[in-house]
Amino acid sequence: MQNRSHAVMAQRAEAPDSPDDFPTPPWATRAFMEHVIADCGPFEDQSCLEPACGAGHMSKVLKEYFGKVRSSDAHAYGYGTVRNYLDVPYAANAVDWVITNPPFRLAEDFVHRSLIVARRGVAVLVRTVFIESVGRYRSLFEKTPPTICAQYTERVPMVRARLDRKASTATGYAWLVWVKPTATSARLVWIPPCRKSFERNSDYKDL
Repeated sequence: MQNRSHAVMAQRAEAPDSPDDFPTPPWATRAFMEHVIADCGPFEDQSCLEPACGAGHMSKVLKEYFGKVRSSDAHAYGYGTVRNYLDVPYAANAVDWVITNPPFRLAEDFVHRSLIVARRGVAVLVRTVFIESVGRYRSLFEKTPPTICAQYTERVPMVRARLDRKASTATGYAWLVWVKPTATSARLVWIPPCRKSFERNSDYKDL
């Protein structure tokens, strides 16, 4: 019998050279902007970098809020600049915000790099289990805890290499946000049910 426990279904093993491309549904990015960092605005005069942009699904939503959005990815998806974020660094304080859904196995490295690149804040969308690791606690959270841990109350379905409006998932996702100057402890918040409010038919028009 197939084991369909949440623990097993939430695992996502990726090869070392995998692009780990799991696009973020646009509604989930709008929910983040409206429910998690709205107090950090207005954003019209702020800049943002999405350094794991894929086909641009998150970047396009960020452009609805930020005055300037820079997008890049280590792989060529036809959107943004081809640039490996960890191998070809951006300058310190290059943008106001770094906001991204990074490759899971590189998320910690993305955070460390982004805290240098961003002037005002860093936000990464990760599987909720990201906060469990003892090693990650020692190397990141103990010294530099996020300001906010924002857990989705709804599931955010992400599937490899495409948006799928009808997809489902057993994996929980949360945003970890560092607002400068960085905090000494994290504040837990919940993103309320809001998919119906933020999802648009136009988000899927090119599918």
